[in-house]
This record gives sequence, C-alpha cells and structure tokens, in this order.
Amino acid sequence: MAQSGKKQYAVIGMGRFGLSVASALSGMGFDVLAIDSNEQRTQEVSNIVTHAVSADSTDEEALRALGIRNFDVVVVAIGENIQASILTTLIIKDLGGPLIIVKAQNELHGKVLNKIGADKVIYPERDMGLRVAHHLTSPNILDYIELSDEYSIVDLQITKAMVGKNLKELDIRAKFGCNVMAIKTGAKMNISPAAHDRLAEGDILVIVGEKNDLTKLELAYSES
Repeated sequence: MAQSGKKQYAVIGMGRFGLSVASALSGMGFDVLAIDSNEQRTQEVSNIVTHAVSADSTDEEALRALGIRNFDVVVVAIGENIQASILTTLIIKDLGGPLIIVKAQNELHGKVLNKIGADKVIYPERDMGLRVAHHLTSPNILDYIELSDEYSIVDLQITKAMVGKNLKELDIRAKFGCNVMAIKTGAKMNISPAAHDRLAEGDILVIVGEKNDLTKLELAYSES
C-alpha cells in the first residue's frame, strides 16, 4: 500500500487526536493510511485520507498485511487502551522500518513506550494543559511548546514598552538567559533576527530557553 514517491504516514486510532493528525497530514498533501478497529470510524474518515482500513493493530499479521513497515512514519494515537497502545508499538518496532510516534496517556505510559523503542512520545492533553495555563497566567504568552524536561519555546506578544526597541536594547539573553529565535510580523517570519531589528506593534517574539528562565521572562512581561 505504501508505494508512491510521496512521504507516507500511517495513523492508528481514529479518536479525536488521531483524526486530527490524519486530517492535517492529508490536507498537507501526504499519503495517509488511517487504521482503527472500529469500522464506523474508518468509514467516517475514508473521504479525508488516502486509505482507511478497519483492523486490529494488536494483530501482527494484520499490520504485516497492510505493509506497515514500508511507511515513513507511523503515529500510534490509540486512546484509552494503554495495553493496545504498548502492544501495537512493540509489534511495529519488531516489524522494523518506520519512525514510530506514540501518544501517551501519562508519564508512566510514556516511560514504557520509551523503553520498548518508540522514537518519540507525545502528551497531547498535558501539552494543551500547559499551553492554556501559561496563556492564562501570562496573557502575552500566545503559545508554549515543551521541547524537553529542561527546555521550552514560547511565542511572546510584545508589550507597548517594547514597541520601537531593538533586540539589543531589550537584551533578553543577558537578562533572562533566553534566546530570540525569530520575529513574527503578521504572516512573515524573520528566522534570523539581527540585534538592530526594531519591533513594531503586533510583533511576536519566538523565544527558546530553560523553563526556569522562561518563567522569569513570563513574569516580567505579564507585569509590563
């Protein structure tokens, strides 16, 4: 099934998260195979993705027959059934081939997935909770992405006090130990901002740093 020259994805589990990932990838023009044990769910997504198949992902022969090892990336987005999530990941890992990204329900689930060979473990509910919490406590923080246990990225809406100043004058690196990666101006993104680049009203700074340093930065600008 995975034979075109285009990068190909398989998404297992058509709950809200899996459906969202499959729809987004398909909308970006990629070949997507959607798999779910519930036939009604696969029928509902069949007009969105390249292929939709009702199959038991804990059945090694079923995954082998679908040519799962030939896909570039497999996203295991199984919902509440942690046992099925782990067993599916084990089978795909054993079959070899694709990059395996798995949705985890909690930290313990994530640790097990890492141990059995998942290439990347994601926590959609936790990450969304973090984003909402940071936005509620710091209205200038438009987005928050956790990179690791130590580092994160934030999108900071500049304050009135920052308008007209350049990055050198703000000196975020010296004050907070964080680095400005980019400046968003409307639909444009400056990914290599210079020290003399001046900020205009509505600009957004994309900043990376250690979590503690970013917290200090958030507190400082939430009071601006």
